[in-house]
Amino acid sequence: MTVPPSPLPPPARPMRADARRNYERLVSAATEAFLENGADASLDDIAKRAGVGPGTLYRHFPVRQNLIDAVLQQWMASVLTDAEPLREAADPAEALSVWLRRLVAHVQVFRGLSSALIPPEDKMKQDSPAWVLHRTSEELLTRAQESGGIRSDVAIKELMTLVSGVTWACDRGKEVDADRLIDLIMDGLRVRD
Repeated sequence: MTVPPSPLPPPARPMRADARRNYERLVSAATEAFLENGADASLDDIAKRAGVGPGTLYRHFPVRQNLIDAVLQQWMASVLTDAEPLREAADPAEALSVWLRRLVAHVQVFRGLSSALIPPEDKMKQDSPAWVLHRTSEELLTRAQESGGIRSDVAIKELMTLVSGVTWACDRGKEVDADRLIDLIMDGLRVRD
């Protein structure tokens, strides 16, 4: 699976043209590095790939998570585009199943980022990629529960913990059939007659 290109989010304040170019080059270099080496890719290597010094990297991204969030923002639009038709699907329980499969597939794009994408709820910043994924998942879970297809006693935190476990296992390179694990999760979530 490749990362679909999308525009970078606008910075908090306007940047000079050279600073904007450096920002974009850093995000592009980080995307490549994360795809090749996972989330622990060397920040010095990322700066070298971008053709800038480490100081420039740290001015734009004071901590690694800032850089991870910028990379994840690039493909967030495609993830949310995938979710749109699911919000109105005729079978909300099936829509939730499709979403969970897509979520795991999206997280697998960047090896080692499963913990960044699905952190503990109390560690999420509003509007971060993890927060957006979490809220989208919660909307789809709630809709499936309201339709009567999914158990009402399941909390979003529990569901995201299960999904995080699947992505963690996939990240570790284990012989894991993610679709089968999602089937098992969905089987446990469905209301029994």
